[in-house]
This record gives sequence, structure tokens and C-alpha cells, in this order.
Amino acid sequence: MIMKMKLPGKFLTVAVQAARAAGKIMRDNWQNPKRVNFSDVHDIKLELDVRCQKTIEKILRGAFPQTSLLGEEGCSGDANANYRWVVDPIDGTVNYFFGMPHAAVSIALQLKTKNSKFKTILGVIYDPFTDELWTAMLGGKTKLNGRVVRCSSRSRVNNSVIAMGFSKSRENLERSLPHLNRLARRAKKIRVMGSAALELAYVASGRLDAYIERTINLWDIAAGGLMVECSGGEMFLKELRDGRFRMCADNGRLRKKLQLGDLLK
Repeated sequence: MIMKMKLPGKFLTVAVQAARAAGKIMRDNWQNPKRVNFSDVHDIKLELDVRCQKTIEKILRGAFPQTSLLGEEGCSGDANANYRWVVDPIDGTVNYFFGMPHAAVSIALQLKTKNSKFKTILGVIYDPFTDELWTAMLGGKTKLNGRVVRCSSRSRVNNSVIAMGFSKSRENLERSLPHLNRLARRAKKIRVMGSAALELAYVASGRLDAYIERTINLWDIAAGGLMVECSGGEMFLKELRDGRFRMCADNGRLRKKLQLGDLLK
């Protein structure tokens, strides 16, 4: 049961403003050459990632200077603050770089609890290519462009569309690929789409029935995880020693039937 929490409307207004501003930068630079700051075997970091996060930070911390920010492209503010923003300025950078319009801006607001853990209380995800804006506040409903959305009601794996993501360490691939092979035979369809934020928003909207990833970062899932829960779904998380997570998001009817076992240990 998600506890209801009153938040000033300005938090959501400013988060939406920041997400749309970063999304505009993504759209405006869609056809332009992209400057790569870092590239390895499986990932790409763009100058545009940094530019988008700086834009988001300027808007968020301009309105709420006492609130810290944890982002994929760095942190700012007082790490001991009771509130922090968690930001992925371009979730799906590889898609974006290769000209695939499946990427989004993800912004979450978290509150420090009594045990010094952080809990997500607000989430915004913006897809600038479809102009779709998802919002959620703790205890409320997930909305897509202002309209309430809910998770699917499908309860059979063979009727379900399931997304999987893969961090590319050898161990993760060895653990994940057998489950991909098994689920590909059981599910209606498997999708590997490349943007955790959008996959979570899709689960919250009933477009996907589940999304699984063995190792994932907080900024990828903070906003979308709240949306899944506010849409009637389940967000299973196991925090790892390095601060990342095992994750399964589903409509609340499928996780145990997926028989993920060692994948989430």
C-alpha cells in the first residue's frame, strides 16, 4: 500500500519544466553530429548528456537550492539534504546516438526517511519524440499527458509482452541469457528496447507486462519505479553492494510466474 503524501505542486511543475527543456535539447540536436565524450565496448556518453543534465540542474536547483541532485552525469548540492533529485538526462543514449527515437528524460524526487534511506515521492519521464509525459506522485495515480493510466491485467506469461535489459559484464550475461532463451519460448513477445525509463513507463501504462534487468542504476529506475507502483504494479528491487539494483517491474500478476530465481539473487 502506497502512503499518500502532500507535496507542493511547484515540485511537479518545476520537474516537468526541466524535463521538457532537456527534451527540447534532444529534439533540436536530433539531426546534428554528436560529440562523444566517452565510448567503450557497450556504452556511449555524449557531450549532450552533460548539457541536458546542466539544463535540468539549473532549473531544479534554481527553484529549490537546498535540494541536492544525484545524476548520471554527476552530483551537486548538499549530500546531507533531506530532499534530492535523481536524474537521467538522456536515458537511452545509445539509441539516441544511432538515430533510434527511443530515449527519454527521467527525473525523480526523493525524501530521506528516518533510517536515512531515500524514498521516491515524485517521478517525471518525458519522451520528446512522441511528446509523451508521464507523471506520478506518491499515493497518487500515474498519468500520461494528464490522463490516468494503469498496468495491464494480463496474468498468463504466454499472453504477455516482456522487456529485458542487459548490463554487459560476463557474469550478468551468463546469468541473464538462459532466462531470455526460456522466456522467449514462453511469452507472447520479448523486447530489448534500450531505455529503462521508458520500459518502466510502458509497464505503468499497460504497454508492457513486465520488465527485468539484473543490474541497473538508481537514476534509470527511480522515477519509473514509482510510476509502476502508482499504476497498480509491483516493483521488486534488491540493492547491491555497489549501489546498483536487481530489478523486476511487473503488473502485479506475473513476477512469480516468470520463475526468475537466480537472476534476481
